[in-house]
Amino acid sequence: MRSPLFGALSAMALAAMLMGPALARQGTKMDPKAKSVTIEGAVRDFACPIQNPAGTASSFSLKCARDCVRHGSPIIILTNDGLIYFPISPDMPDSGQRQKMMPFVGKYVQATGPVFERKGSRAIAITEIKELKNVHVVDEGD
Repeated sequence: MRSPLFGALSAMALAAMLMGPALARQGTKMDPKAKSVTIEGAVRDFACPIQNPAGTASSFSLKCARDCVRHGSPIIILTNDGLIYFPISPDMPDSGQRQKMMPFVGKYVQATGPVFERKGSRAIAITEIKELKNVHVVDEGD
């Protein structure tokens, strides 16, 4: 015969497993109600798509994007519809996301997390990111 404590612990464990994904979808410490969304686009530098609107999320100079990032240009995600998202942390004070984003520079990704918008600027506190290898990125060269 199982003790009542075993049943209570099992119920709590089940509740924790079920609530875990729900808690992961919540916003950030500053805005717990922020809506989590999934975006897709190219991880690249900020300067090139601002100065060269011909570059898209799937067609751009990989060398230029990597060189710009190496020289300190902020890292962004450029979506197919031309929206730019800055990766931020869900913490306050904000912690840099540069090292986490470096392996994805020049790649097409799917990123999920709370999204914030203010006066035309967009940011995403990435909780999950993965490369979409089935999307072909065309290297326009120099």
